[in-house]
Amino acid sequence: MLDSLIQQAYAENPTLHVAGLRVLEARALLGYAEGTLFPQNQAITGDVLSNGLSKNDFAYTPGMDRYYPRASLGFEAGWEIDFWGRFRRSIEAADAALNAEVAGYDSMLVALTAEVARVYITIRTFEERIRIAEENVKIQQQSLKITAVNFENGNTTELDMQQAKSLLYNTESAIPVYRLGLRQAQHGLSTLLGQAPQQLDTLLHGKAVIPKAPGTITVGLPADLLRRRPDIQQAEFLAMAQCAQIGVAESALYPHFSLIGSVGFSAIDSGDKSMNNFFKSESIGFTFGPAVKWDILNYGRLKNQIRAQDARFEQAIMQYQQVVLDAAREVEDSMTAFKETNKQAAFLGKSVAASKRAAEISRLQYREGVVDFQRVLDTDRYLTGQEDAYIKAKGDIALNLVALYKALGGGWQMRLGKDFVPEAIQTKMVERTDWGKIMEADEQMPSGKN
Repeated sequence: MLDSLIQQAYAENPTLHVAGLRVLEARALLGYAEGTLFPQNQAITGDVLSNGLSKNDFAYTPGMDRYYPRASLGFEAGWEIDFWGRFRRSIEAADAALNAEVAGYDSMLVALTAEVARVYITIRTFEERIRIAEENVKIQQQSLKITAVNFENGNTTELDMQQAKSLLYNTESAIPVYRLGLRQAQHGLSTLLGQAPQQLDTLLHGKAVIPKAPGTITVGLPADLLRRRPDIQQAEFLAMAQCAQIGVAESALYPHFSLIGSVGFSAIDSGDKSMNNFFKSESIGFTFGPAVKWDILNYGRLKNQIRAQDARFEQAIMQYQQVVLDAAREVEDSMTAFKETNKQAAFLGKSVAASKRAAEISRLQYREGVVDFQRVLDTDRYLTGQEDAYIKAKGDIALNLVALYKALGGGWQMRLGKDFVPEAIQTKMVERTDWGKIMEADEQMPSGKN
């Protein structure tokens, strides 16, 4: 059941789809950056103009036809040579940004998988708590009937009956609270699955059982597992992308060398206006040669831009360190929580068994007149609390295991070999735009290596 819900969330969750679309956006931006290595300016230009020459124009002579056409058609290009690595560094930044988006997608997938599991366990825990509460209600209803009969027969006072009612109503009052928590958890799961709440009832079929966690788990070396966390990978790639931006800013300090040129036809015909000479060799003109641009009077502005990029890089390094520290803390916290809740559940299980036996003995002794009804109330009240605590502890064991798997970065591997965006969304996008091969699935890992 849980595997099925996770697969559905993977296929339908809108937030995950947004993360996938960011990967496609980053791929497109990387392609744009790679295109800067080729001639940056390429254009076909042309015009056909009708001209009227003023009689007061210095070029006008009496008897000259003042009205004539002018036409031109040509091709021009400009190529800034990547002499200082500005464009190559931009490509490095775009490539690192793409890998960061892939890691961000994986991080979102890990979080989504963990959240689906957490909410599912919460749902099953509430269902189990409701079941136990309803069983205790039935037992306490029987106790109330016994005290009511004894009171009617004059064997006990009204106090026993009122105390039995108080315990029963208190137990019953917890059930609506559990049902509220259950419905809210179900609504949360519906949102994760990308569907309306009323559709969930058909999915949560079968017996309400809290997923059982193994008694022991093997986590491997913490350093290796932390490297697998997508959020750490993302922070690392964001720092790499920012580092490349320093190089881009530094290149502005140096001269930019370019090759520029144009070739085309140009003609003016002030005679018969037929433009018959337009495509003749005499109408061909061209320009070609090197060019240089050097912002020699902007060094204060340019150096401050470099300093700003360097400060951002240092921020990215600090953020990376913080992510690593947080990850290490999450792993240690979840490991400790998993271990300690297992111990807690073991003790609570023994406590529940002892409480059940004590409740049985107290009822038997009450019927025999050995103890008063207060002893029965105390044992029933304690049993109700211990059973609820035991069910909650069992749920906490599973929740802490989910938290541990999330802390160790598990769950993103399911997307390997699959598209980042579902086919239905791809189809709509392709109808609007030519995406080429950008949407094709690959085996891109969080490290950015295929």
